Amino acid sequence: MAHHNHLKTQNPPNKAAGPQAVTIAAKMVLDAMPPWKAFKVLKKLNQKDGIDCPGCAWPDPYKRSKLGEFCENGVKAIAEEAQHQFVDAAFFKQHTISSLQRKSDYWLGKQGRLTQPVVKIPDAQRYQPIGWEDAFQLIGQQLKSLNHPDEAVFYTSGRTSNEAAFLYQLFVRKFGTNNLPDCSNMCHESSGVALTETLGIGKGSVTLEDFEHSEVILIFGQNPGTNHPRMLNSLEKAKANGAQIIVINPLKEVALTRFKNPQKLGGWIGKGTSIADYSLQIKINQDVALLKAWLILLLQKEESLDQEFITDKTSGYAELKKDLSSYSLDQLVEQSGLTKEEVLTTAEVLASRHKIIACWAMGLTQHVNAVDNIREVVNLLLLKGSIGKAGAGTCPVRGHSNVQGDRTMGIWERPTKAWTDKLKDTFGFEPPASPGYNVVEAIDAMNQGKVRFFMAMGGNLLSAAPDTLVTEKALQNCELTVHVSTKLNRSHLAPGQLSLILPCLGRTDKHVENNQEQFVTVENSMGIVHTSYGALNAPSPLLMSEPAIVASIASETLGNQDINWLDLVNDYDQIRDLIAKAISGFDDYNRRVKEDNGFELPNGARVGQFNTSNGKAHFTINQLPEPIQTGHQYTMMTIRSHDQFNTTIYGMDDRYRGVFGGRNVVFMNVKDMQEAGLEKGDEVALHNHYDKDRKISGYTVVPYEIPSGCVATYFPEANPLIPLQLTARLSHTPASKSVGVNISKLND
Repeated sequence: MAHHNHLKTQNPPNKAAGPQAVTIAAKMVLDAMPPWKAFKVLKKLNQKDGIDCPGCAWPDPYKRSKLGEFCENGVKAIAEEAQHQFVDAAFFKQHTISSLQRKSDYWLGKQGRLTQPVVKIPDAQRYQPIGWEDAFQLIGQQLKSLNHPDEAVFYTSGRTSNEAAFLYQLFVRKFGTNNLPDCSNMCHESSGVALTETLGIGKGSVTLEDFEHSEVILIFGQNPGTNHPRMLNSLEKAKANGAQIIVINPLKEVALTRFKNPQKLGGWIGKGTSIADYSLQIKINQDVALLKAWLILLLQKEESLDQEFITDKTSGYAELKKDLSSYSLDQLVEQSGLTKEEVLTTAEVLASRHKIIACWAMGLTQHVNAVDNIREVVNLLLLKGSIGKAGAGTCPVRGHSNVQGDRTMGIWERPTKAWTDKLKDTFGFEPPASPGYNVVEAIDAMNQGKVRFFMAMGGNLLSAAPDTLVTEKALQNCELTVHVSTKLNRSHLAPGQLSLILPCLGRTDKHVENNQEQFVTVENSMGIVHTSYGALNAPSPLLMSEPAIVASIASETLGNQDINWLDLVNDYDQIRDLIAKAISGFDDYNRRVKEDNGFELPNGARVGQFNTSNGKAHFTINQLPEPIQTGHQYTMMTIRSHDQFNTTIYGMDDRYRGVFGGRNVVFMNVKDMQEAGLEKGDEVALHNHYDKDRKISGYTVVPYEIPSGCVATYFPEANPLIPLQLTARLSHTPASKSVGVNISKLND
């Protein structure tokens, strides 16, 4: 993988967005496509009957902005997907796989849209063109040759539409396996586990409108200015209505300091809006220590608690009080890395307010104790009765634009019996009962030779997964790997013995089936299901839609006797009719989804109904985090730059952190640097020793405002340091945010 040696650093700015964001976004989109194309796409982006942004899953407001309902990074996502560059047969003839492996992720993404199916045959050095029918025959033959369906793994990215996801899981389960790992396994799986146990639903409870009524908003381990920029609009409105915002994060992110809204005059010539009232720079993974301290302080002011809610709607309160009595407030404060004044002051804010929203992202979910983190957040909300009423509730902020919808559609390796029973009743076959592989288990099984076939519906597993070298070997160990993709990515460069890249339509492309234009549907981060219509003609006549690709593979593998797969994709309404029969909450799907703002799925926690074993919300007893493995000096967290979305690298800058022209950096506390004899700009190696020694070299030290003992590096470059088996209890999510490392200076 290529490194970049043009690194420059400077002090981070003190405000986010504003005119600079507009200028940078405009330049990026105009560099990627002609002005007419950019205008055509952007005027439809996130509008009713328009294109759902292929970036994050933040919901659209009921009233859309006429100036444009998008953000800087949404424009970057459009520039990446709808770019006017193309990867064709001549490209693959020019480049061997080994030569492409030496290119950066940034370079690979900028080569353009894939335009035709290609295959890598055994012992070949490059991909070559293949026809669609031949590709489907290869897949069907391989699947039918397996000794058992569990020898196949079917991965899914959060970009996949509801229609494609539903067909995909239906095909996979009719084929006979639950091996349906997905990107949720690596991000919000911990949220789903914790929320299902405590509140009876694995999704957040708030709506977009709740932000306007909230009195306190807690933001744990999240950087909305980069990963969910339109969330800043909601925070700005909340501030205008008097809400207090408390940010809990090891890094002070500029967008949560001051936001200049480019859709307002004040965002151009004024100072903008101060977002965070309190910025608590907690040590990495010490959120439970802070939360327990807050809970102890709230229990000392029982008049501030919602006793009626606790009595009527919850269980486990007495047990929680007993557990908390065993902790020392001073020790919890010390462990958190905060001052006692910070903890006491913010606890008073919580005590004096009753409508609290708790938001979080990967900063809570990617730790060994991630489920404990989220359950403790729920404990706080339950004490305050801040669930099931306006202006209050849980808000796990999802990353990819339909990652929540894919899970709703059944992309899950551990479906409930209720789910499989409904599938059986609808389609008349017996779905597999045994759990399938999650992402970590799938990689492990591929390495052990238990999996012979791997298919990815979108995504870039090699870059997204931990333990990069182990994941690479796993993919290469398969007999056949299949990637359904819009652009070239690193996973394509770790091919199985036989490998296919199948180019598909993107979110911006028109879906035309049977000479009729179709639309797809998605579910946003708050459970609203709505439409997405493409606006552009496909970049190549050889592209197929994801539903059509799935249907063709299913037809070749299973035939069309029980389910006429090929006929279903002639009209996506037919797929949605099947979804309405098989999944609760989708009654009258085709009519309701065409309404202006789509429709809201049932959410018991949102209305104070908890679908748990006893019908009540559950207080839980949670552990403080265990120390990182002995022998490691620092705790490392991986982060995204402002010029990336998940594994897609838009550019080489991270201007909100003052980094330009490179990504191989390690952010360090100044005191830690001095004690280690390091200076700004020193080249270092990061290494650790869990089950084996791991090392990455050529990293530049950047002094930063981060707690002592903590360091930060960019994802996915630092993924080789994350052991595959370092995962969260219960959810099995890779613990990418708390990895023990040591740092040594190069050329000493």
